[in-house]
Amino acid sequence: MTAAQPSSDPSLRRYLDHPRGGPTVLRIVLGTQLRRLREGAGITREAAGDAIRGSHAKISRLELGRVSCKERDVADLLTLYNVTDDAVRSDFLKLARKTSSPGWWHQYGDVLPGWFETHIGLEEAASVIRTYEVQFVPGLLQTADYARAVAQLGHPRSSPEEIERRVQLRVQRQELLTVPDAPRVWAVIDEASLRRPLGGPEVMAGQLRHLLKMAELPNVTLQIAPFSLGGLAAAGGPITILRFLEPDLPDIVYLEQLTSALYLDKRDDVDHYLAVMDRLSAQSESPRESLEILERLLKHES
Repeated sequence: MTAAQPSSDPSLRRYLDHPRGGPTVLRIVLGTQLRRLREGAGITREAAGDAIRGSHAKISRLELGRVSCKERDVADLLTLYNVTDDAVRSDFLKLARKTSSPGWWHQYGDVLPGWFETHIGLEEAASVIRTYEVQFVPGLLQTADYARAVAQLGHPRSSPEEIERRVQLRVQRQELLTVPDAPRVWAVIDEASLRRPLGGPEVMAGQLRHLLKMAELPNVTLQIAPFSLGGLAAAGGPITILRFLEPDLPDIVYLEQLTSALYLDKRDDVDHYLAVMDRLSAQSESPRESLEILERLLKHES
């Protein structure tokens, strides 16, 4: 065994015993470990690509967790990196097998865009989810009726069956909030989204009641960015920042667009958006005052 190789790395073992986030997160963990081994062995991406009959670009995608990895490729890379310990190789190969296992959300593949699958997998593994929404209530906090109105607005040509599938997916995502070791969700919601009667007054009243109920959860913090603020620190679209306990998973900024999304994990980018979120939270109403606003809005809707 060389100095570069791990001795039954504990993070590998944790993810094998208690996987969170499905294949998305497992690919990132595996890729990070393989990158460390390659760099420790002083081997270039080009040489690693040659070893698995691929290119340096394939190695880059693998190390970033963008693609699943064949066991044969992992075995060849471990050999190239001089990893000979049977227990360590076994852990890597088991993890490689798990990266190809479908997550629960794959059953919604007919209505789930590929760029959003990554977000669901990361969401499942996050310890903290910070989000700022401008137009809508955050997806994790939507009622089924409100989610249906959002889906109909965003997919006007979809059939009623497809709309219901999208609603089911969103509701199933929300189970994350009440599982053991649930992530902390800290949401800043623009007041405009709460005054827009999406789905009609009855649907909106139900959504406001749901937000008040969700705010009672110990892991959910709600703040409202009121009209009185004028210009906000986050002029533009919604922002979500996902933070993880595992050192192999960097903080990730998720920026959703109309038909795609950006995932930013470079430290400078993440620090910039963390500063934006901190300013938003400082400028917005406190959690207590935000609940009072919700109660007043609910009286108006009722």
